[in-house]
Amino acid sequence: MSLASPASPLDEPIRLPAESPPSASLSRFGWGVLAYTVAVILFGAVVRITGSGAGCGQHWPTCQGEIVHFPRTVATAIELSHRLTSGLSLVLVVALALLSFRRLPPGHVTRRAAVASVVLMLTESLVGAALVLLRLVGHNTSIARAVVMAIHLVNTSFLAGAIALTAWTATRAAPRRLRPSSVLDWVLVGALGAALVVSVTGAVTALGDTLYPVETSRSVAERLAADHVATASFLERGRAVHPVMALVGAIFLLNVAWKAREARPGPGMDLASGSVIALVFLQVAAGIVNIWLSAPGWMQVVHLALATSVWLALVLLYATARALDEAREHPANALTR
Repeated sequence: MSLASPASPLDEPIRLPAESPPSASLSRFGWGVLAYTVAVILFGAVVRITGSGAGCGQHWPTCQGEIVHFPRTVATAIELSHRLTSGLSLVLVVALALLSFRRLPPGHVTRRAAVASVVLMLTESLVGAALVLLRLVGHNTSIARAVVMAIHLVNTSFLAGAIALTAWTATRAAPRRLRPSSVLDWVLVGALGAALVVSVTGAVTALGDTLYPVETSRSVAERLAADHVATASFLERGRAVHPVMALVGAIFLLNVAWKAREARPGPGMDLASGSVIALVFLQVAAGIVNIWLSAPGWMQVVHLALATSVWLALVLLYATARALDEAREHPANALTR
């Protein structure tokens, strides 16, 4: 089945609508909130890598049972700093939602994305609290920790995507609906799902690399053999899963991004699809370097930053495709809105 829309007189260059009223300041604030939130996400990886997740003990939202706590260890300072920066992120997301309700009319897609951002930020806090209260931090090597981390990553991805959509739709020709309505839309949804699956396996692998550091003195063959001995943890034995899935996922995402450009040409599509393609290549290269260097902490953070960038680029590619598709379906709205 072809991904392109049926040929019609409307196949001439599309004039996309501008949402009314546009809000450049709202969009700039949204991008700032997104940048800060991504920084907090990366800081969370630093907490895991340094083993500081238990820095505040089994206490949440207090630290060591105190509302105002002065850190006495590096681990406590790192964990407490992460909690404070996460709290500020919640304040910023709520402010973004309030601003979108003040600047934009009822029913605007930006409002819906902003509300989703607030809800996801709250669930993000709850998942973070579960990690602490259930002691799924520090040197915990249980399957439960891996499961909750996977949930944490999925929620974080949706949160970052919702904030990106809030910023993107504030000043652009945004679609009225974000639900998929064409073959291409569903393929892009599949690409988003594939990216999430690869990211989840990457998160579990990163956890294994933190709890069971790779011995750099061993050859690749020796490492693989050690990872599959009977006494090895499931985190060690599963190390080979992520690279394979990442390679398959990368090929799929590159193909989808290229097909999207062909199937839905129009304003913004070249940039959206090109960004996905470039970031996927960078991520694959970073993954190779990460394995070669035996997953040092700083490289894990770089790898996560690129994974987040790929995800956000896919979200905006989907939004761009939806906007172009809607403009073709409702040309009258495209000229009057």
